[in-house]
Amino acid sequence: MEQINNYWKKCSVCKNEIGFGKIYHVCSVSGCKKSVFCSVKCHDVHSSVMNHKSAWAEEETAPSTLGDVEAPRRILVTNTGGHSQGSSFKDNKNIPKDILVVASKLKNYIKLKHDMNTSASVMDRLSDIMRILCDEAVDAAKNDGRKTIMDRDFR
Repeated sequence: MEQINNYWKKCSVCKNEIGFGKIYHVCSVSGCKKSVFCSVKCHDVHSSVMNHKSAWAEEETAPSTLGDVEAPRRILVTNTGGHSQGSSFKDNKNIPKDILVVASKLKNYIKLKHDMNTSASVMDRLSDIMRILCDEAVDAAKNDGRKTIMDRDFR
């Protein structure tokens, strides 16, 4: 049976629940942005433990529902093996094996819905599955005489 949390996240210090639509705090230090705190007191504990010199707590509001979880604020770029955009990838050996999944979104979904962690190797496997699905969708579009892949091409 699937359990859905009645809260958005837990405080990084005291582990109290931070409900949907509630005020929470984040550390002003850029590397700590993913930590959330239920109060300024919890942020102060974090700041002293982490030995931040000039940090402050920034007030934010949690999403109102699970569906409102905000998009990631950064883009992760993987090494494409030195290929320029103009390179030909007609032979499959030169196609880069980039991650096609937004890791933070997937990990956040699994954590919020199932309260489980996600291994980094999951991103590689899901990217491989997505490549197979995309190749099948391309074939379906070609069979319909189109050069545009549409949602109906994914079966």
